[in-house]
Order: sequence, then C-alpha cells, then structure tokens
Amino acid sequence: MVSEEVATELGGGLRDYELTVIINPEITEDKLEARINSISQFVSERGGTVSEVQRWGKKRLAYPIKQSLEGIYALARFTLRPASGKELEADLRISEEVLRHLLIRLDS
Repeated sequence: MVSEEVATELGGGLRDYELTVIINPEITEDKLEARINSISQFVSERGGTVSEVQRWGKKRLAYPIKQSLEGIYALARFTLRPASGKELEADLRISEEVLRHLLIRLDS
C-alpha cells in the first residue's frame, strides 16, 4: 500500500491548479483559440479535467514583455497530476505565442 503523500510525489494524485497566461496580442483569433484549446487538450490527455476557462481579453501590460505593450489574458482552472504540471509549464515556456504564464496549485 502506498501512502497518499508518496503517490502524489510519484505523480499519482490529482491536484487543483489555476493557470493564467498572457498571449501575444498580434496573433489571429484562430491561433488564439487553438492555443487555449491546446492547453485544455494537454490537461485532458494526461487524465486531468478542465473545470473553467475564462478569456479576459486584451489588457495593457505594466511593462513591455518581448516588445509587447499589451497582452491577451486567459485563466484556466483544472485538475492535473503534479508531474504533468511541470510538463505543461515547459510547453508554455517554449511557446512563442505565450508572453508569460503563472501556474498555481490551489489548496483543497
């Protein structure tokens, strides 16, 4: 029998997460939807469930990021294994469309 803590370390337990992304405002609407859907698909493929996706729209940034003064904000809430969260962050980090992201584990 494996304790819950050990199972979580091995990536066995699902955790609640909240992801905020800032996407380059110069991409087309189709690419924006594709990027947001790819995040949902990533979560679903790894056994997680997306509970909510909010599109906050274009907002002015406090400071320039990758030479952009504005960004398109989106928020997603989902459950996912901790090991898959690291994979998701790596995917977002290398994406050219994503200016910034913040993945937060919610305490249940």
